[in-house]
Formats: sequence, structure tokens, C-alpha cells
Amino acid sequence: MVQKARISLSGTDARKVDSICKMIREISSKTGVAIAGPIPLPTKRLRVPVRKGPDGGGTSTIDHWEMRIHKRLIDIDADERALRQVMRIQVPDGVNIEIVLTG
Repeated sequence: MVQKARISLSGTDARKVDSICKMIREISSKTGVAIAGPIPLPTKRLRVPVRKGPDGGGTSTIDHWEMRIHKRLIDIDADERALRQVMRIQVPDGVNIEIVLTG
């Protein structure tokens, strides 16, 4: 059985996450490694209601702030050359990358 690497990407900017996915796809095509994905996972929406008024008086007007977290999953064969190139990718701020080797 071939060992696989599961790469999970998450970030607040969908374009940055997708650009990292594109780089990983290019690496897999150059090295000839099998790839599955990127699989888009559901976007988490973190909402915070904030009262506009600085004091307790007046009408109750509320702003709603939201932060979205986009996630992608990529499965790639655990080839040493390909993984070494994936680890060299310059990951921008706001994007988290996690690589887990599976059976």
C-alpha cells in the first residue's frame, strides 16, 4: 500500500488558499505524483454582533462583523521529492498548512 500525505489548508482569504492549491498541483504534475483534490470543505462563518453606540443611551443599532475561514483538502502520494518541494512553498500570512502522513 502506498503511503499518502493529506495536506489541509485553511485561511481567511480564499484567493491565497487557492493559489497554494495551484502550486501544489503544479508540483504534483512536475514530479508525476498522483493527487486528489483540492476538495473544498464548508466555509466557517464567525459572526460578532457589536453595538454601534458608545454608551447605553439611544436606539439599539448593531453592526455585524464576520470572518470567513476557507478550508481545502489535498491528498497526494508521499513521494519524498514532491513533499520536499511542497515544504519549500512560501506560505503567505493568514494561511495555515498542515501535512499528515497516512497509512
